[in-house]
Amino acid sequence: MSLENGKKSVFMKFLDGVERAGNKLPHPFMLFVYLAAAVIVISSVVGWAGASFEDPQDGETIAVQPLISGEGLEYILSSMLDNFTGFAPLGLVLVMMLGIGLAQKVGLMETFMTSIILKAPKRLVTYAVIGTGIIGNLASDAAFVIIPPLAAMVFYALGRHPLAGIAAGFAGVGAGFTANIIITGTDALLSGISTEAAQTVNESANVTPVDNWYYMIASVPMLMIVGAWLTEKVIEPRLGTYDSSYSDGTVLGNQIEEITPERFRGMRNAGIAGAVYLVLIAIMVVPSNGLLRGENGAIVESPFISNIVPLILFFFIIVAIAYGVTTKVINSTADVPEFMAQSMKDMAGYITLIFAAAQFIAYFEWTNLSSYMAVNGANFLTAADFSGLPVVVGFILLAGVLNMFIFSGSAQWALMAPIFIPLFMYLDYNPAYIQLAYRLADSTTNVITPLNPYVPMILAFMKQYDSRSGFGTLFSIMLPYTVVFLTLWIIMFIVWNLLGLPIGPGVYMDL
Repeated sequence: MSLENGKKSVFMKFLDGVERAGNKLPHPFMLFVYLAAAVIVISSVVGWAGASFEDPQDGETIAVQPLISGEGLEYILSSMLDNFTGFAPLGLVLVMMLGIGLAQKVGLMETFMTSIILKAPKRLVTYAVIGTGIIGNLASDAAFVIIPPLAAMVFYALGRHPLAGIAAGFAGVGAGFTANIIITGTDALLSGISTEAAQTVNESANVTPVDNWYYMIASVPMLMIVGAWLTEKVIEPRLGTYDSSYSDGTVLGNQIEEITPERFRGMRNAGIAGAVYLVLIAIMVVPSNGLLRGENGAIVESPFISNIVPLILFFFIIVAIAYGVTTKVINSTADVPEFMAQSMKDMAGYITLIFAAAQFIAYFEWTNLSSYMAVNGANFLTAADFSGLPVVVGFILLAGVLNMFIFSGSAQWALMAPIFIPLFMYLDYNPAYIQLAYRLADSTTNVITPLNPYVPMILAFMKQYDSRSGFGTLFSIMLPYTVVFLTLWIIMFIVWNLLGLPIGPGVYMDL
């Protein structure tokens, strides 16, 4: 069964090359340090050469500023703290994770995901696995650890191939990572980076966490249906009948852990508390004179939309406390900040990465290199008559290729946004629209890149059921999800645009 046996195909050799090249990339923190150093050198060389460009908005001539200069060195030193503390995604993500992290630490997220899969009718199990994996990105990377092995056990218990269960779970969590029906930490993180990049062109530009929401809500049922069809009509037939003689014997006798009545009560009470909270929010939003409405009863430009992150934070805190108190995980008020603190510890790597990324983006903006590249890139595309949807589709494919080398979605977007957001804005594209295009590519290729840190874990799960499994096996069963998900997502993206539908509240393709 494993594709690692025998002579390797050209494509598998290509994947080996991708893995070797990707492994040679530095840690994302050091990558941004090197990029910041490159901006220092390049800006100085280009600046000394007298490079400049004409601002398309007001016709003003703007020169590239060298960082190796008295003014530049002063900026590097004086702006370091402000670059970090003022970096838009930092506060957004940390605030979101206070709530989502609390819900995860008290066990609500795990109970929610497990219950959906276990309670689904047999004929809908595959849909439940894919859908739960997609929605599971609320729990961030925890979903990678929970969903695939649970899906394998469910499939095996139903007499189906356990590797197909792993594939379905991994597809939902990984390839569908960016889609959801609820605003998540990913929305806050990416929109913050997009705002930073967009403000190099327009200081008042703002990309909010809800700017891709409509499209992402519509993506969930599409991915569930397509993912389930691929699993049952393509993956399972290809895998054939499961032969347990190749298992290591450690998982086949395992029983799926039933959710205790106490945990069910906790989830019920969390649901009640969440519903009450949402009703209160609705009372302040639905009426035309609601407290969270904007001027003249507007919703798009209103306190509700502009303060969506705090509102989501309170939602998760409320449901997490309701669950934790019911299940006796929370026994005192002191437990709440303790669990929040634990979730912040998990964000240490992200905070460290942001310090370096913030410096790179700030240098890129201060030197005017980002605008210089964007204006010249936009002029080139205009002269070549390469614009409209084709250029955006080209950008999606480029982002997908780069994701094979840089797994971290935030790190890759922090690298790409300062270049491509200004470029597309000069072509009159809404930055939220370009952010959406990036998310499609970044999400779908998660399950086939060797640089995904969860690939070794997924392979370990697979080997428990079939010792012949290797990366070739994993790639062969995950590639259909990547190709079909990305193809249909691009088609949906094009149709969505042709119909003139908003991708979020009041957000369209054009500025």
